[in-house]
Amino acid sequence: MSVNSLHIFIPDLCGLGLSFNIGGLGLVMAIISTYMWIQTSLFSVEYMKHAAKKPRYFFFLVLTYISTTLVFLSDDVYTTFVFFEIMSIASYVCVIHDEKEKTLRAGGVYLAVAVIGGLVTLMGIFLLKDLVGNLSYETLRDMCEAVLHGGNTSKIRQLYIAAGCILFGFGAKAGMFPLHIWLPMAHPVAPAPASALLSGIITKTGIFGILLLAVRVLPNDSGFGDVLCLLGVITMLLGGLLGIFSMDIKRTLACSSMSQLGMIILGCGMIELLGEENAIAVRGTILHMVNHSNLKLVLFMAAGVIVMNLHKLDLNEIRGYGRKKTALKCVFLSGAIGIGGIPLFNGYVSKTLLHEAVVEYMMHLHDAQRAGLFKAVELLFLLTGGMTVCYMLKLFICVFVESNTDKKLQDEYDKGRKYMSPLTGAVLFVSAFVLPAFGILPFLTLNRIADVSEGSLYGGALEHAVNYFSLENLKGGLISIVIGVLLYVVFVRKLLMIKNSDGDLVYIDRWPKKLDLLTLVYEPVLLVILPAVFGFICRAADFLLDGLILFLRQTTHSQLRERKRIPEGYLRAYYLGTITNKLEDLCRSFLGKGKRKNNYIHILAGKQFVLRESHRVINASSAFSFLMFAVGIIAVVIYLLLA
Repeated sequence: MSVNSLHIFIPDLCGLGLSFNIGGLGLVMAIISTYMWIQTSLFSVEYMKHAAKKPRYFFFLVLTYISTTLVFLSDDVYTTFVFFEIMSIASYVCVIHDEKEKTLRAGGVYLAVAVIGGLVTLMGIFLLKDLVGNLSYETLRDMCEAVLHGGNTSKIRQLYIAAGCILFGFGAKAGMFPLHIWLPMAHPVAPAPASALLSGIITKTGIFGILLLAVRVLPNDSGFGDVLCLLGVITMLLGGLLGIFSMDIKRTLACSSMSQLGMIILGCGMIELLGEENAIAVRGTILHMVNHSNLKLVLFMAAGVIVMNLHKLDLNEIRGYGRKKTALKCVFLSGAIGIGGIPLFNGYVSKTLLHEAVVEYMMHLHDAQRAGLFKAVELLFLLTGGMTVCYMLKLFICVFVESNTDKKLQDEYDKGRKYMSPLTGAVLFVSAFVLPAFGILPFLTLNRIADVSEGSLYGGALEHAVNYFSLENLKGGLISIVIGVLLYVVFVRKLLMIKNSDGDLVYIDRWPKKLDLLTLVYEPVLLVILPAVFGFICRAADFLLDGLILFLRQTTHSQLRERKRIPEGYLRAYYLGTITNKLEDLCRSFLGKGKRKNNYIHILAGKQFVLRESHRVINASSAFSFLMFAVGIIAVVIYLLLA
């Protein structure tokens, strides 16, 4: 635990009380969160200048900031969960700001993953609370270790189930495979400032939760470490592959986030596996969290300048836009170099530490088969680094080097028109300046951040200072660069580009449309298979119940007779219609008019049918269901606050 930290407990709030710890990694991430929100809010002044519903956007932007920051500063699992859920609901409104059909669908997927992940996490918290009694981070590690070493099989099983449930919820927010489906969908449709926050800091709340699991719930557990390594490797490879194939600048950056988050999850796994000698893994994981936040702030805001001016995302349409925009070119290039792991920029430092953590673990292994597996992990890590170089090279060359195939459009792009305000330019310059500052002076910047943070993750003592610019470490970075350049030249230029009818090379989308986890698995399972299975069970139960009732009426209860036949399912319409019929008959009899022509029972039954169908259609809407869940959560939080 961090020595210099401030503990705050607010009793009775939200039922169990809320506790906070201002220090260590949480404080570092809270500071980065504040910095990112200041930068994106200033950027939003111009970006949202002509947008509708700006007050709503800024209100939920602030609410998301407060809840995100309090997630990092929380000091128990319950407090983390409360603000994690508030953050998920508040950020949803930022994602769907323009309310277009495509945006609402992406927002619906984001909210569905958040809600389902939250419910599963809550189940895990209940199991954990039942098992150890106290959810405070200060005592949680010791209590969980007592369970793991206590020899009680049922309690150990319950602890693993609880950890699995909590991993599900936090992993979903971290874009971890196979719960990554929201990430490539939400980023392209959200406003660029919101995308920067989603990618740069909100996903880190998921990583924060995974780290808490790794160091406090299942500390030094090799099995859990293997799971995290496997999920991390799949996530980083899939993200890199999707990024190379992507035809949309913001989607490419979103897939890049997925890939980098996979590297961080791999780092979480190495923390588990290295045990007491996890210093390099802890520092690499922390610093890649910090670096990725700064990198995505720069890249998404630079992409936002393009979207703000062109309202386009397709690479063929924005191609050549930045050829003569030197300031924007330099800003984007700094982000591209940084995330590509090029020496003298921040991404290189943290990637070097993560790579060294894998190598160090292999050196401690005596099992040749396991050593071979982690040699493959090391090679896949370097390959993923090469993929990052490849898709960032693709974006940079497309937007800032090549000319658009439409000559008139290129002439329009090359005109020296103002494309961003001085305020936006200052925000981009300051954000971009951080990247080489961290990379050139890692001993004065990043190392100090790691020193302040590592105590929160029980990092071991660093045996020797890391020489980031040694030949061995530079070699790893160089291998990834060479792989990236080769992938771009051979794969992108030869397979992902074709000549159009005019003989010009254009980018094409070769990713198979059927290879979409959402439409291939989740939608069929959640919207077709499960409703069909449970619908069949309910119909079978209804059939058996009706058969039982019919049997009883024909045997033991045959003497019972209905006095009057009431229209089935329309009891209110029957009684209200009967009263109305009687009243009209009475009035007509008194006034001497003829017989009544209308039967109000049938009229009101028809009205009730229409209302019932409308109600059924509304309730069947997934958006309505999630909205009602959000309203319920808010109502419960308000009740707990006032109780």
